[in-house]
Amino acid sequence: MSVNSNTHWDELIKNHSDAVPAVIQDSASNAVLGVIRMNHEAYNKSLETGGLNHTTDAGTAIFSMDGLQLTLKNIAGNDAKDALLITVGAGHRDVLHTQFGDKTMDKSSILNEVYEVILERKTHAPENSYVAKKLSEGIDRILKKIGEEAGEVIIAAKNGDPEEIGWEMADLIFHLWLVLGFYDLTPDIVYDKLIERRK
Repeated sequence: MSVNSNTHWDELIKNHSDAVPAVIQDSASNAVLGVIRMNHEAYNKSLETGGLNHTTDAGTAIFSMDGLQLTLKNIAGNDAKDALLITVGAGHRDVLHTQFGDKTMDKSSILNEVYEVILERKTHAPENSYVAKKLSEGIDRILKKIGEEAGEVIIAAKNGDPEEIGWEMADLIFHLWLVLGFYDLTPDIVYDKLIERRK
């Protein structure tokens, strides 16, 4: 069962007074980041604040990783109603490190990471943010920049320098992602089309 602001704790958990294990999953990469304990008080506080709260011996406290406060995306209960799966995100981050296995996430998750940063910059428009500036200039300026970056990719490919090709293609992809952010579209629309082409 997935949660929204109207979902009561007792709909998710069988023994209402218990603190249950909650698996934390990164919304961008689907990597498991860790496991916390959560009771009804921490659950309600998380819904109220939008941040992730957990149960400690001293009571309820904000949970953070790598010094970053996590943003609650979704909470789901299992069929046995004795555990939770919590998906989270984090603004202003370079990376969230998993507590299991390899400390570095799959490199492919960076596309989702970039998208989350773009949305965060769009929402908060911090001063001197390149993303916020480009989005505020409008779609025509973004498209002009995409045209310029596509030309740079062509030149890099013609030169055959791997470093230059990687750099210019990264620039192009970044500005393509700005289009998604401008229209509030998710990368899933791109991923779905790539999956269709793979078939």
